Amino acid sequence: MRAAIFHENGGPEVVRIEQVARPAPGPGQLLVEVRAAALNHLDLWVRRGIPIETTMPHIGGSDFAGVVVEVGEGVAADRVGERVVVNPGLWCGHCRECARGQESMCERYRIVGEHTDGGFTEFVAVHADRAYRIPDDFSFEEAAALPVSYMTAWRALVSRARLRPGEDVLVIGASGGTALAAVQIARVMGARVFAVTQGAANVQRVRELGADVVYDRATTDWSRAVHADTGRRGVDVVVENVGAATWSGSLRALTRGGRLVTYGATAGPKVELDLRSVFWKQIEVIGTTMASRSEFEDMLRIVFAGRIRPVIDTVMPLDQAREAHGRLEAGGQFGKIILVP
Repeated sequence: MRAAIFHENGGPEVVRIEQVARPAPGPGQLLVEVRAAALNHLDLWVRRGIPIETTMPHIGGSDFAGVVVEVGEGVAADRVGERVVVNPGLWCGHCRECARGQESMCERYRIVGEHTDGGFTEFVAVHADRAYRIPDDFSFEEAAALPVSYMTAWRALVSRARLRPGEDVLVIGASGGTALAAVQIARVMGARVFAVTQGAANVQRVRELGADVVYDRATTDWSRAVHADTGRRGVDVVVENVGAATWSGSLRALTRGGRLVTYGATAGPKVELDLRSVFWKQIEVIGTTMASRSEFEDMLRIVFAGRIRPVIDTVMPLDQAREAHGRLEAGGQFGKIILVP
């Protein structure tokens, strides 16, 4: 079978298409024929070799959807033919965190496509209980856009930041998949949504997704603008994924008792934090990663009920995986980049 694979770390040029052995499903597993797979910044970090435990040579791709073509021992044969999307989380099921339903905090938590080979290929063997049926009217491309971005945004807002209806939320970097998911989820939750993006076209697109106020970071001092547009109060929640370039502004944008929730550091992981502002304004800085099994399922229910549609930037053939890496690395995308085998 064909796969987008790399044998060493580096830029997009290390990605190439090769023939690899087709996997067989083990006990409790399904073999999924991949119909669509989405890129995440995680794929860039793994390819670059930013300290992450992974396989080498490596097939990336945490987000994918497809059709079940074979089942392993202990799995009902009638699952063959199911259209499915896969939760890429891998957890032990036995530790203290798993026992209390916090699988993303598992002591042995790993991610398909990061710590193991992933979906940038034609067939993938996955745990049967991580594969969820897709409605017939929901495309494989849209399904592939869901897992990492939408599960991460769901946990960030619902569980970690405890966003409530009527609150104000600011989403930073609203052109990437997870930030756009946060805009959509916050809107569904009944919040007033502020967002930061770049370029007039993106400003309009984010407004169309439901954001109430959108700032172009190239032309606006958005942290000052937030204070003006909230009557100098600030927002209740900031959703951060950029890191060093936006951190100070994100903290300034918070109201007293506000919560900053962060799931990424695309512009750098090292930030400064003035503790006086933390204790004087009584703000919270909250980290979040991926989601629990129940959070993933809650997110799917909302999406499959038609309340949210995933945002797709472009669909490309698997043979253009190198170009897809380059597009995501250049940062000009709006939504998810999808590869189709």
